[in-house]
Amino acid sequence: MHQFVLAYAGGIVGAILMDITETLAARAGLTSGVNVALVGRWALGLLRGQWSHADISRSPERRGEVPAGWAFHLFIGGGGVALAYAVLLHATGWTLPAHRLWGGVAFGAATSLLPWLLLLPAFGWGWFGRRGPRGTHALLASTVSHMPYGIGVGAVMALGPSL
Repeated sequence: MHQFVLAYAGGIVGAILMDITETLAARAGLTSGVNVALVGRWALGLLRGQWSHADISRSPERRGEVPAGWAFHLFIGGGGVALAYAVLLHATGWTLPAHRLWGGVAFGAATSLLPWLLLLPAFGWGWFGRRGPRGTHALLASTVSHMPYGIGVGAVMALGPSL
């Protein structure tokens, strides 16, 4: 059970590292077009049974979408997704801290699939964000931001005892 607590906490740490990286990347001109308000708009839509949008940036704003976006990002996208890493570690038997850290990096890279195949299509931007806002680079931006997420998950998991 302890490894799941560590994974969840690592996911939150990783989500914060992801946000810092996304901010720095955006300043350098690399962005996916996704922001916390859009994530909140999508999450609030899910609660009402709306899975996808024609173009989420043109969907009406929803009251509370920014706090909902932060909550979804940190607790579901960050902590919740990281629980899969604890399951993966348990299934593979990786017990050494170095395995957990480097495995976390690989896990972070693999989580790039989530925006490419789930979030961006649900936003109405197509697979891999190919119809996203002009000037965005969803494939590269998602990969760049998900690597620090994996580092956060792996580093926190490496602090814990063997599974």
